Amino acid sequence: GGADGSRAGAGAGAGAELEANPFYDRYRDKIQQLRRSDPAAFEFRLEKRSEFRKQPVGHSRQGDFIRCVEEKTDTLGKQPVSRGFTKDKTLSSIFNIEMVKDKTAEEIKQIWQQYFAAKDTVYAVIPQEKFDLIWNRAQSCPTFLCALPRREGYEFFVGQWTGTELHFTALINIQTRGDAAASQLILYHYPELKEEKGIVLMTAERDSTFLNVAEAQCIANQVQLFYATDRKETYGLVETFNFRPNEFKYMSVIAELEQSGLGAELKCVQNQDKT
Repeated sequence: GGADGSRAGAGAGAGAELEANPFYDRYRDKIQQLRRSDPAAFEFRLEKRSEFRKQPVGHSRQGDFIRCVEEKTDTLGKQPVSRGFTKDKTLSSIFNIEMVKDKTAEEIKQIWQQYFAAKDTVYAVIPQEKFDLIWNRAQSCPTFLCALPRREGYEFFVGQWTGTELHFTALINIQTRGDAAASQLILYHYPELKEEKGIVLMTAERDSTFLNVAEAQCIANQVQLFYATDRKETYGLVETFNFRPNEFKYMSVIAELEQSGLGAELKCVQNQDKT
């Protein structure tokens, strides 16, 4: 990073730097679209991004970024649903709730698992007490950052709770698109059977051009890692991200992921895919 002297053309430099991001290709169309439709917004984002990059690693002034995330959260309910996502995905659209009323939690769990086993998606049955912990924490900390191991390193995703839906958007997408950034993964939680059966059903939809099932699963596992943990330090990262963003360090998320072994699991799957 000795190229700091050549910062005079920050806009141009940031543009080139953006293109050097290994994930730029995926977002190229969206970024070009913003560049064409609203050049001022694009330049503003680039300026912000180059300021954001000048900060020492791990201490970036994340106020702008967090504001960006908050704007995005505000528009979540209003934005058109991304390609391939269902609007208002209710539990009754998946199965007949009346039909399972007389079944045990274990039976319902089997039905849920069998229903999704053949489908290319992420799903889970979450015990009531674990969900309650996640849910209570999500009320005070509705956004968090997780890291997805990629061959080129890590890609960061921002998770945002809106009701019982949890939306994930790639960080680079938010930095370049702001509140127009679309979700790449949505986790749907269904607490309808929680009081009676002690379980919460979860399933997901993803933009398969960005995430395969193993990657989506890795992100979904991090919800439990960060929100359902007993370790103060782990949930502390979520609190820092929400309440003291300037103290938040990206690398701490990666360290937590490495320590949990979730990243290694995904890398195994990725290596199998290579063959």
